[in-house]
Amino acid sequence: MTTAPLRLGISRCLLGEEVRFDGGHKRDNFLTEVFGRYVEWVPVCPEVEAGLGTPREAMRLVGDPRHPRLVTIKSGTDHTKAVERVTAHRIQELEELDLSGYVFKKDSPSCGMERVRIYNEHGMPGRNGVGLFARAFIEQFPLIPVEEEGRLCDPALRENFIERVFCYRRWRDLVQSGVTRQALVRFHTIHKYLLLAHHPQLYQVLGRLVGQVHQHRPKELAQRYGELFMKALAVKATVRKHVNVLQHILGYLKDRLRAQEKAELLGVIGDYHRGLTPLVVPLTLIKHYVRIIDVSYIHDQVYLNPHPKELMLRNHV
Repeated sequence: MTTAPLRLGISRCLLGEEVRFDGGHKRDNFLTEVFGRYVEWVPVCPEVEAGLGTPREAMRLVGDPRHPRLVTIKSGTDHTKAVERVTAHRIQELEELDLSGYVFKKDSPSCGMERVRIYNEHGMPGRNGVGLFARAFIEQFPLIPVEEEGRLCDPALRENFIERVFCYRRWRDLVQSGVTRQALVRFHTIHKYLLLAHHPQLYQVLGRLVGQVHQHRPKELAQRYGELFMKALAVKATVRKHVNVLQHILGYLKDRLRAQEKAELLGVIGDYHRGLTPLVVPLTLIKHYVRIIDVSYIHDQVYLNPHPKELMLRNHV
């Protein structure tokens, strides 16, 4: 299967471009120096692209949280329509780029993903808004993984987002290569343990769906599967769910391991469960045994290598 470029949208200020209202930037080192080695960034700043200039008067969202207006704080100039026009045009362009994810600037009245301040008629703020551009993007591309740079400081959220980005790219590659029933069964098979680590209930639902492949048209089946697949992965994996998956893998291997090897593996899984070691420790030992025993079913599981090890995302969870 040919893999398309891992292309992500991003708020331009996070790349170090001086496009913020005060003429500054919010360069994020992890995104530029670490994750940036694996992706092609597509920078967007709807405010600048709407011709508002840099620096510019600070703006905020006001009015109805469902349909807020973007208004300058001091002069009261309404820039809603200008930003909405740019947003509609930009989203059309982004659709052609087949993005695998998007990183938004938190708290931005145009790009904030959640809890953006919206001011009522009395000038009182409420943390219940979404930036104009971010809202339109999420509505247009509901399956594309999105996140804010501030939330990516949380190791679990960071790992979850990047994992979803790579999974979404694999899913899009499958769709673009033409979804056959056989290809979908194969896709589901290699993602089983990953799904189990996120959402055991949807893991079962997806299993039943794949088990009924001959009862659905491939296109309809693919659409339904994709929606549930990304919904399942959006739920954070937990230590308890990871332990469940690790024990499943151990159960698959136990007849091929010596008593001492099983005891060692149980020990490191127990250490992880108690918070004494990160997830990478039991996984490293499992991958060691999988290589030696050569169990193809386990070896092919995306759960073992959902993203480049150089990102060290599982060293912290």
